[in-house]
Amino acid sequence: MPRVLAMIWCAAALAPAVAQEDIKTAPPRLALQVTTDPATVECRQIEKLDPMSSSFLSLHRTFHDDFDEHPLARRRWVPHYSGGAAWPAARYWGGDGSDFKRKDAWNGEQQIYVDPLYRGRSTAPLGLDPFKIRDGVLSIVASRTPPELKQVLFNNEYTSGILTTQGTFSQKYGYFEIRSKIPVGTGVWPAFWLLADDGGWPPEIDVLEGRGQRPGDLVMTTHWRQPPTTGGVESCGFDFAQPDAATAFHDYGVLWLKDRIIYFIDRRPVSDISVPMGFDDPMYMIVNLAMGAKNFQGVGFVDGQSPDRVEFQIDRISAYQIDAY
Repeated sequence: MPRVLAMIWCAAALAPAVAQEDIKTAPPRLALQVTTDPATVECRQIEKLDPMSSSFLSLHRTFHDDFDEHPLARRRWVPHYSGGAAWPAARYWGGDGSDFKRKDAWNGEQQIYVDPLYRGRSTAPLGLDPFKIRDGVLSIVASRTPPELKQVLFNNEYTSGILTTQGTFSQKYGYFEIRSKIPVGTGVWPAFWLLADDGGWPPEIDVLEGRGQRPGDLVMTTHWRQPPTTGGVESCGFDFAQPDAATAFHDYGVLWLKDRIIYFIDRRPVSDISVPMGFDDPMYMIVNLAMGAKNFQGVGFVDGQSPDRVEFQIDRISAYQIDAY
């Protein structure tokens, strides 16, 4: 990898999806068309897949949630950031400082992630539930914080939700996919992403991020750290144009191989990158709806024009492992 790799952002209109699978389902077995040319490409957009430099890869399903029931019902998901062995378990659920695991202040987020058991500064659970199930679809709902709960919830402008599989499911290599609609609006920042199970950062794989101020614009990005001699964090990713992303469900996925990371929309490869250093540990999945961002363009801070209530609709989330692994 070069010592300095600038962020690469370019828009791309999507070609029709490869029809090897019904993208409306998450079958027990899956075949993905992947790039096979020498893995010397550092980071590129795939506008047209060369049949002579591709093949089909067979995978089997290892994780699946189609959200026919509440996501917390079977303890497959955790409703806050995890990690940090020294962090007292009770601090996840309330008390001063408990908001540290329920937002990313460095990003300038203006929401707090809640769940029915979270009590904030109160002495009892507040019963706030941002997760709604309707006809097999999960909605993560962000809502303006009621005035009477502002102080209890550390003066955050919104309540919202996050789900992570840290401690319940992680995997080294394989394919990770979400089928969702991408909400829009000033301050709206939905995401589906992967982090290393050892709690370090980076590496990070952003399978999907929506720029709320730019309807139809979604981002797929890889983040990694250079060697200790330089220590800088590098990133490479692309914006993609999906005009109906807010109104129609689409599949957004990433395939992590030993030599490359390949991003997919509707199971068609749209970009890839040679695997940077540091991608050594299994990774777990995160899906969340943040509100407000200072470091991610196209989201902005919430204001009077931001929706009072917004939903990140998710039909399913699945993971697959490569048969050879």
